[in-house]
Amino acid sequence: MIDLLIKDIDTEMTELQTEEKLAQEEYTELMTTSSDKKRTDIKTLADKEGLKSELETSIVTKNEEHKDTTKQLMATEEYISSLHGECDWLLKYFDMRKEARAGEIDSLVKAKAVLSGADFSLLQIKDSKFLGRA
Repeated sequence: MIDLLIKDIDTEMTELQTEEKLAQEEYTELMTTSSDKKRTDIKTLADKEGLKSELETSIVTKNEEHKDTTKQLMATEEYISSLHGECDWLLKYFDMRKEARAGEIDSLVKAKAVLSGADFSLLQIKDSKFLGRA
């Protein structure tokens, strides 16, 4: 019976040693895999941090460009508004300016005729009487 117990214990010890050896191999393989994964993860993290830094720089640059573009747009809209104001003024007073210009042209033609020797004194008297002036 003791021999049988010794034999069972030896068998159990052999099984336990084999299981421990297999467990140690699995552990070693797991640690190797984990180590490789950790290196890969560290490299990926470093790459992503670099990309994040580049994107943040890009965002800052794009925001500055957006501000500049917005300022240019506002300046352009202000300029267009001032042009509309000028055009509206020109359209509003166009007829008045046209009449004034025609009067100036007529006066210049008469002044030129006077300088050339024409006499308009009779016409002026006639015009004054016509309007009711004496």
